[in-house]
Amino acid sequence: MKDLSKLKPLPEHGPCFVCGTQNPKSIGIKWYYDDNDEVFGEVVLTKAQQGPPNYAHGGASAALLDEAMGFAGWVSGYQIVSVNLNINYIKPVPLGVKIQVHGKVVKKDGKKIYTKGEIIFENDEVAVEGSAILVEPSGFFDKKVKEFHEAASKKKNEDRQ
Repeated sequence: MKDLSKLKPLPEHGPCFVCGTQNPKSIGIKWYYDDNDEVFGEVVLTKAQQGPPNYAHGGASAALLDEAMGFAGWVSGYQIVSVNLNINYIKPVPLGVKIQVHGKVVKKDGKKIYTKGEIIFENDEVAVEGSAILVEPSGFFDKKVKEFHEAASKKKNEDRQ
């Protein structure tokens, strides 16, 4: 697992059900990024994310990966949304153990941004992996989302100086 103490925190976005501090039902992950615009977060899933007894619901894993890969696109400078999400469940994710979630942009091809992500156990074993295609939709984002992107970009530029 990557040491998150040396990474830069991403601004959270309030009501988000994956990372929002204003949402009492949020999964509660806090995101960080490195100098390569790769995104990382750590979380311990609870009964609130349970699927099979004592294991995380696949939808919780998918939401975490979608968010990590999407944030990787945002910190790379793209205002994007997911249009395709693929998840491979390799091992079940038990509740009550720390996991790390990682996302990165792997390439851009025209309007498409290709990303990869993974959920990793503390022993560095990959439990779930994902890939996504993201696009920048014309006119989709309102002023508030643009302000969030500008704040994240400004913070990123300040951290690099």
